[in-house]
Amino acid sequence: MDLHSQNTVCPRVIPFHLDDWASAAEAFKKSTPVYLGQHWLPQPEAGFLPARVRTTWTDNALLVLAELDDAGIFNPSREFNAPAFKMGDIFEIFLRPLDQDAYYEFHIGPDNQKFQLRVPSAKAFRELPKGDIPQEWLIGNQVIESRAQVFAQDNRWLALASIPFAMVAEARHPEAGSQWLFSFSRYDYHPGNPSPTLSSSSAHEMPVSFHRQEDWGVLKFVADSPSANHR
Repeated sequence: MDLHSQNTVCPRVIPFHLDDWASAAEAFKKSTPVYLGQHWLPQPEAGFLPARVRTTWTDNALLVLAELDDAGIFNPSREFNAPAFKMGDIFEIFLRPLDQDAYYEFHIGPDNQKFQLRVPSAKAFRELPKGDIPQEWLIGNQVIESRAQVFAQDNRWLALASIPFAMVAEARHPEAGSQWLFSFSRYDYHPGNPSPTLSSSSAHEMPVSFHRQEDWGVLKFVADSPSANHR
């Protein structure tokens, strides 16, 4: 699959409660999935497993549903805003409305662990000392609502997030036709192996460049269900 083509449209849906997984599944049927891969490699490594992500929106929020194949589902972290991606499985969401410099990074784990970050700009991130995250970039209140569901017998888990526009869209709420940059990525750990298998929806040339916005896709908000991905 050519990850360069992974722009997508985001159809509008009627709001539903996040605990109602049946309604969520029905709502996301209107959305065409985006796939995670390993663009930086000529072929996926042996430990790679697929993941699919769909998006929808309501008047107040962007909704994201990820389905992740996983042979060993775990993350021992239990602390809010902890760097759980260093300890176990994590699904990551990157978002930036095109009319602002600041962007957001959200993590969800298989036990609904959450991490929330506001980065002032791509330039600010590039100028950071390696591995250093300023405390003021962390979002202390749990602004995203999320759920996780593990199906160990099927070797997969789901991450579902509702991300308020009031948090991410600092200039104006999106409407039909609005565009955001986006990227989805993943840390997939395997029991007994301290190094995770990384994957992304973006065409990164190196696996450690998830913040490189030049590689991100474009998410376009639309009023109704699209017939195919926006290319």
